Amino acid sequence: MRTRRGLCYPRADVCVGKIVVKRRDFAGYNMACRKRQRFSPVIAGNSDLFDALPDDLVISILSKLSSSASCPSDFINVLITCKRLNSFALQPLVLSKASSKLFAIKAENWSESAHRFLKCCADAGNVEACYTLGMIRFYCLQNRGSGASLMAKAAISSHAPALYSLAVIQFNGSGGSKNDKDLRAGVALCARAAFLGHIDALRELGHCLQDGYGVRQNITEGRR
Repeated sequence: MRTRRGLCYPRADVCVGKIVVKRRDFAGYNMACRKRQRFSPVIAGNSDLFDALPDDLVISILSKLSSSASCPSDFINVLITCKRLNSFALQPLVLSKASSKLFAIKAENWSESAHRFLKCCADAGNVEACYTLGMIRFYCLQNRGSGASLMAKAAISSHAPALYSLAVIQFNGSGGSKNDKDLRAGVALCARAAFLGHIDALRELGHCLQDGYGVRQNITEGRR
């Protein structure tokens, strides 16, 4: 019987919570309903579906994760999951896209393993890693040459903070004597960083123009 709301009485071929399996015997009668199988025989076996995923698909997912990670633990948890994920997560393609938040490690938590990981990212061509490791080596480890080289590598890729940091080094003659100052180079680096939208570089360039520091004085342009 049917009502406006639909079925009022269940039909013979409707089973609640089960799959209707219509099978006819030789006499032509419907056989009883059978319960749903939770797993297919293939899935229920010993096969690991993760191992069946293509390598390039896993690497693509890990690249997306490294670029969108909000803290180091987001990526570290992947490294300690299994050997396959660990090996793929350390691929250059994945490390080259790691976000700056992935390197946000506090000074008290810094370790040799963190330094090695940051170096792997820099070697993979990660611009943010080159800048971060360059600053650590230049100012914290007193390795001026290596630190400046890494910052220069990031600056070549138009990394604004690296350009500004190199400008400050040129202004102050950091790592050398007062005679090593190069004001014109500092202004040029500062102008490039300001062009890329770096606020501190823009303010510094304004002071240079106002004071005629390393560039011809232009008070109006400096104030602007």
